[in-house]
Amino acid sequence: MVFAGSLRANSVSCAKQLRSSHTRALHTTAPRSSRSLGTEIAARLASSRHFSTSLVTTARSSPLLSSPRWSGNNKPTPPAPSEPENDATESSSKSVKLEGADDESPAGSSAQSSSPPSSSSGGDSSDGSDPPPSPQPTPTPSSIAKQSVPEVYPQVLALPIARRPLFPGFYKAVVVRNPAVVAAIKEMMKRGQPYLGAFLLKDEHTDSDVITDINSVHPVGVFAQITSVFAANSGTGDDKEEGLTAVLYPHRRIKITELIKAGEHTSTAKVQEETQTVTPPPTPTEDDVAKIPQGPVQTSFLHKHAISIVQVDNLITQPYNKDDQYIRAFMSEIVSVFKDIAQLNPLFRDQITNFSINQVASNVFDEPDKLADFAAAVSSGEVGELQDVLESLVVDDRLRKALLVLKKELINAQLQSKLSRDVDSKIAKRQREYYLMEQLKGIKKELGMESDGKDKLIEKFKERAASLKMPDGVRKVFDEELNKLMGLEPAASEANVTRNYLEWLTQIPWGQHTPENYSITHAQKVLDEDHYGLKDVKDRILEFLAVGKLRGTVQGKIICLVGPPGVGKTSIGKSIARALNRQFFRFSVGGLTDVAEIKGHRRTYVGALPGKIIQALKRVGTENPLVLIDEVDKIGRGINGDPASALLEMLDPEQNNGFLDHYMDVPVDLSRVLFVCTANNLDTIPAPLLDRMEVLEVSGYVSEEKCVIAEKYLGPQAKEASGLKNTDIVLEPSTVDVLIKYYCRESGVRNLKKHIDKIYRKAALKLILDLGETVFPEPVPATATGTPTPSSVADPQPKTVESQEPPANEPNEVVPEERTCNESSDRKTVTTQERQPLQIPDDIHVRITPENLKDYVGPPVYHKDRMYVSPPPPGVSTGLGYLGNGSGAVMPVEAYCFSSSQSMPGKGALQLTGKLGEVIRESAQIGLSWTPEEQFLTDRDIHVHMPEGSIGKEGPSAGTAILSAFVSLFTKTKIHPDIAMTGEISLVGQVLPVGGLKEKILAAHRAGIKTILAPAANRADIEENVPESVKTGIRFVYVEDVREVLHEVFRGQDIVERWKDTLSL
Repeated sequence: MVFAGSLRANSVSCAKQLRSSHTRALHTTAPRSSRSLGTEIAARLASSRHFSTSLVTTARSSPLLSSPRWSGNNKPTPPAPSEPENDATESSSKSVKLEGADDESPAGSSAQSSSPPSSSSGGDSSDGSDPPPSPQPTPTPSSIAKQSVPEVYPQVLALPIARRPLFPGFYKAVVVRNPAVVAAIKEMMKRGQPYLGAFLLKDEHTDSDVITDINSVHPVGVFAQITSVFAANSGTGDDKEEGLTAVLYPHRRIKITELIKAGEHTSTAKVQEETQTVTPPPTPTEDDVAKIPQGPVQTSFLHKHAISIVQVDNLITQPYNKDDQYIRAFMSEIVSVFKDIAQLNPLFRDQITNFSINQVASNVFDEPDKLADFAAAVSSGEVGELQDVLESLVVDDRLRKALLVLKKELINAQLQSKLSRDVDSKIAKRQREYYLMEQLKGIKKELGMESDGKDKLIEKFKERAASLKMPDGVRKVFDEELNKLMGLEPAASEANVTRNYLEWLTQIPWGQHTPENYSITHAQKVLDEDHYGLKDVKDRILEFLAVGKLRGTVQGKIICLVGPPGVGKTSIGKSIARALNRQFFRFSVGGLTDVAEIKGHRRTYVGALPGKIIQALKRVGTENPLVLIDEVDKIGRGINGDPASALLEMLDPEQNNGFLDHYMDVPVDLSRVLFVCTANNLDTIPAPLLDRMEVLEVSGYVSEEKCVIAEKYLGPQAKEASGLKNTDIVLEPSTVDVLIKYYCRESGVRNLKKHIDKIYRKAALKLILDLGETVFPEPVPATATGTPTPSSVADPQPKTVESQEPPANEPNEVVPEERTCNESSDRKTVTTQERQPLQIPDDIHVRITPENLKDYVGPPVYHKDRMYVSPPPPGVSTGLGYLGNGSGAVMPVEAYCFSSSQSMPGKGALQLTGKLGEVIRESAQIGLSWTPEEQFLTDRDIHVHMPEGSIGKEGPSAGTAILSAFVSLFTKTKIHPDIAMTGEISLVGQVLPVGGLKEKILAAHRAGIKTILAPAANRADIEENVPESVKTGIRFVYVEDVREVLHEVFRGQDIVERWKDTLSL
């Protein structure tokens, strides 16, 4: 509201001019009794506006114009002769000069603006309504009279208006693009008939300056006077489109009764400025009025233009009583809303001020109809609501509709104010916190309470380095990096990298180690406490410690524990660390494919970190920990390098005294670290890495050892974990023996531990179900009983969190909507109080026997130890195998011959089934080739099968069993089922040694085998490593040649007598 703002600024100066001099006014009259001071000021400002105006001259007089609605009562002082000339000179070249038909002199005209109002408000501004009517004096050349607006103007040019309607008394600027309408407006101005009808388009997207259909506009509009016009060209050069900007001043409401002439459709008259000025229409002089010819108003000249002409009727506001309580209540509420909006929106404050200045009546309550129009004009409401206000002729209804529009404007202003306050408060809060923090830092720094953050960080690094025994090379790097950090700004990215590097450099335990304990007695005690059996492993560890005791160090030793899963390799490493009084750190390299996990990332990468061994040193805080590297046989190899080679550098005693991590980039001594590796298989470990390790084989446990382990370790642990620590629940030794024999045959004890845990869990469940909830009730929350608990005292109001409990999975049940809403709104109470275990009655006694074991762990997994208990048919022998889970098994070998007399004649082929590997297939081919009856197989097919075909079988140890099956088949001689054998055969008949004898003999012992044929080369292994308890009741026959095997297998048979010459020993 630039114009509105200038109005207030200029009002004081204009008042001073009125008091000081009457001769300096341009085209003014003496103060009239019927005009207020605000109206006089507005009239003066209208003649001194800062934009050029078109000259409005009086047209020929007519009967309608001879009696204007009002004019001044006093005669004015004649103006100076020079002023009209100056006004004509200062007018803009773009303005349209309005001249009469006979008199083209602008001598008596007043200057008026040719530019639109400068305001861009969403609504109309101050009031410009007409003063009350007064008698017209006789026009004289020296008098100035207000131009009279005709009361009846039946036919007018119809101009469609877009976006929002016009209201009487409030200016509006429109842009006209239609050349025909532009020409008509110019001729109207020239003839002194600047009147038209403005009607709001029903479709806001329509683009037209003419009305082609009477239904395209609202029937109710305004009768407006064109106060000023100026050119509004668009485009450049020759493509300029001529347009016209017209400033309209609506006088009254009118209604279309008939569309006399429809125009041609081109473009729309667009509202250029929605905010209007407060200056009344131009004031012609009495001389101009006198020159207006008497006669009827002629509008026939408009028909020659391609414009819209309509027949209109005036709409008169229905009579009303201004003292009516409803009207006064509506007006009071509107004024109250205006006050509220003015406090929130300064633009409304200026518009209300201009409206009050230009009010003719002394009291705003005297003109309720104008107040309603003003409320609608300044509001940015919806188009339909504003049109309803315009069409309303009942004052109280118009006030009600205007109040509704104004209320919406107030709500919008309040919302804008709230959003503005929220944003301002957030910004102010942040700025306030920032300023206070800066002041606090300054105060602390001045008082010496806190130094600069970077200085404190540097001091911390220096203190750390002083307590470490850094090598000279590392100390030099530390000083360089510290000096670099001192010269960097804390916000720099390089400062963060340097700070992180110094953090790692000062957290490596340079020169710090824990005192070691090489006491053999202490170590033996620790090993016996943690493990039962494993005598060979314990002896080897004690030898290792004895050497360290004499040397004072165990440097250069890498222990590799190899064995099946569940035998306790990781726990052995923990026991070694506890016996030596060393820190323990474990990490797994199974599936590792990135070298950076071992040697670290380079510092140039974002998020770079040192390798695992540097992280281990930081974690344990000593130079001599025990680092357990798990699953070293499963290390991978990918596109990021070979981690096994990097691991070799870390473990090699000749290289790890100066291990170079990519991140640290300084040599780190790892020679004092004791590395212990674990693996399940040695075949996948790289040969260079395996060469540097000292392998300790942890083969597994026999049944007796498993029973003791279950009694001393697994049982008590599972009992306590199940909440039955002090309960009389006994797992009988015979039950454990059945569990080991028919459920857990693995070499390790992990599966046995799972079954024992299951037994105690099932016992706990049966205990609860048998005794019921009355014996074991749920604890009542403290808030419900009122009894204070430690947690309730600390937190009298329990903390709750939003419930994330899923709904019940009941597909057939339709969950009510209310229930769903309640469940979603529930909150769960959380607490920090620990739940105490329940006390079990002392009269509870449970015994788990072999008879009721099935109720706890289900049916047995292994039903029988061997397939053939009675003598099998010819062609069947018994072999011994080693399974992948670390256990042994008794495996029968079946052979069958298809002769030519049967339905399918043979071709001398050998068929093998049972998911056999390549090595075992070769053993079968060697056995068939060595068989003495092989020359008679030209017309026969041999089929060899090993039962349990879903289990893969591989290895050379079945050679003797396959050969025995072939001989039994060809000689039709049965083999006793109590005889089992293992060993690899060569093509010339040698029996070669095999592995896994401990597990195989254990399986044979469990199956009741009486005689075992084993290679002679394995005698020492069997006598040394197999426990005597397992060998009891078994006769071992050590063989070196297959002839010895056949003589032993078929001892006492007739076939042996025939072999005295062909297969003599």
